Amino acid sequence: MMTAETLVEISDLNFSYDTRAILNGVNMTMKRGQVIAIMGGSGSGKTTLLKLIGGEVTPSSGYVKVSGQIIHELNRDALFAMRRKMGMLFQFGALFTDLSVFDNVAFQMREHSDLPESMIRDLVLMKLHAVGLRGAHRLMPAQLSGGMSRRVALARSIALDPMLMMFDEPFTGLDPISLSVIGSLIRRLTDALEMTSVIVTHDVQESLSIVDYVYFIADGVIAAHGTPEEVKVSKAPFVHQFVHGETDGPVPFHYPAQTYLKDLQLEKTVA
Repeated sequence: MMTAETLVEISDLNFSYDTRAILNGVNMTMKRGQVIAIMGGSGSGKTTLLKLIGGEVTPSSGYVKVSGQIIHELNRDALFAMRRKMGMLFQFGALFTDLSVFDNVAFQMREHSDLPESMIRDLVLMKLHAVGLRGAHRLMPAQLSGGMSRRVALARSIALDPMLMMFDEPFTGLDPISLSVIGSLIRRLTDALEMTSVIVTHDVQESLSIVDYVYFIADGVIAAHGTPEEVKVSKAPFVHQFVHGETDGPVPFHYPAQTYLKDLQLEKTVA
């Protein structure tokens, strides 16, 4: 049996905003055909990692390699060519509000290909059919529900058959049915297109039902990683707290502060 090709390799990756360290020595491997989940608390560096993969920001040291090319070493033209092989689903879809569903999905094809309009029409309807919304192609974004908007955005993001898809919190704000539909679509499209899908998410249960591998980030480092089965039975305090949504654990509820009593005493002194 052949080993799946590594599409994304992240090696000893470090990134800081000025003097504030965000990622510290991150290592990841993502293979073709895999759905990878990246989980962690707010501000742990998950979305920054997507920006590094897409070349939006440059690492302080280390590298992100996609399809054998180090992203931050690419010139402008090469980076744009690489990005055309990537798809991105933003948290709330980010559809063009003045364009119809059809024209939203057709946008990339018209911008980045020389395909005739007749072929674009067939391809757009095919992508919309894949997400169950072929019949909605004449609607405007304002006429869509949240779940429908996310599905149209997904159809648009796979318009050029990307080798790599990135999802930034794709389940946020969805009802249970829409959430399940989006999760199932991510899995099915990843398998059908033989692409790699990277999901940044807080939705543990839905993610564990569709992904192949999970990375947990805490304080800018990989705190744990493993298959969904390994994660579910993990005894590591951080993983157990995150998977089971427990209040007590290594991830604190309160932002660092002096004692509550001292704050109260200070307020009385000022008054």
